Amino acid sequence: MKQFFSFVIKEAKHIIRDKRTMLMLFGMPTAMMLLFGFAITNDVRNVRTIIVMSNADYATQEVVDRLGASEYFTISKMVATPSEAEKAIQNQQADMAIVFPHDFASRRTGLQFIVDGADPNMAQQWSTYANAVITNPKGGVTNTKLLYNPQMKSTYNFVPAIMGMLLMLVCAMMTSISIVREKEKGTMEVLLVSPTQPLMIIIAKVIPYLVLAFLILITILLMSVFLLGVPVQGSLFWIFGISTLYILLALSLGLLISNIAKTQLVALLMSAMVLLMPIIMLSGMVFPVESMPQILQYVSAVIPTRYYIIAMRKLMIMGVGIEQVLNETLILAGMLIVLLSLSLAMFKKRLE
Repeated sequence: MKQFFSFVIKEAKHIIRDKRTMLMLFGMPTAMMLLFGFAITNDVRNVRTIIVMSNADYATQEVVDRLGASEYFTISKMVATPSEAEKAIQNQQADMAIVFPHDFASRRTGLQFIVDGADPNMAQQWSTYANAVITNPKGGVTNTKLLYNPQMKSTYNFVPAIMGMLLMLVCAMMTSISIVREKEKGTMEVLLVSPTQPLMIIIAKVIPYLVLAFLILITILLMSVFLLGVPVQGSLFWIFGISTLYILLALSLGLLISNIAKTQLVALLMSAMVLLMPIIMLSGMVFPVESMPQILQYVSAVIPTRYYIIAMRKLMIMGVGIEQVLNETLILAGMLIVLLSLSLAMFKKRLE
């Protein structure tokens, strides 16, 4: 056991001495939280809006004032014809235009939205928000109640996703590179012929990354609450419990990559292809899985991060109990068993 702890301390000192690794491990979570929390957002704010109307009656002006008073729209200017509005949108002077018919006061219908559809998702949101503001004045008949995220902040959606991505990258990518580095230098063979069991050596090498993963998890949770204002509604016990399961799964995947890759470059490329791009594109982190083509939904079903993100969104944002995330937990546990068994089987085969 003394030799085991010596290996753990050795690997920890190696990580601490590598300034680039430390910068990546702690700089990347901070940078990504700031980017996704403040810079990268799909919130609807300050949409530059042109008003097209030929008759400035009281009813029209009331709607225009309501749009201008909302936090979603900024009235850029008023024009007389739709062609003028389209030209302004084409020149990037506005994002959308609202065309009022000449008899709007009597009909209260017939509005037309002219929207910059270069980004279809945002165009749909702008139209939905504008329609809601126009048709739902104070005291109107429509009453919308938003559960769990009444302010409709995109950070509520991004924080669990960032947790899933960073924990996977740190545990899988950094672990695989660390083991492959030992192979490249020829020191792994020296370690494996030592009196300590080879499996214990591997465990000792991944323990520092396990500790770092928990430090990153705690950092993300603290930043989300105190910096981004994202509440943690659910049980911290289950959040850390499912995160532990996910971290062990990621470490198993890192061990599997290290068994296949022969150089650090190959390990890095494999991690990028197997982990980074699928996590960002197919896990539901940015794009809803339900909106993907059917074949990509099948591919997404084998990505562990997808289930971790779903579980964390339910636990953190919705504040549900473990019974509501039992399905995702069982899937992660099954994936852990499969990956760990495969990794250990390939590792033993390599030793032979």
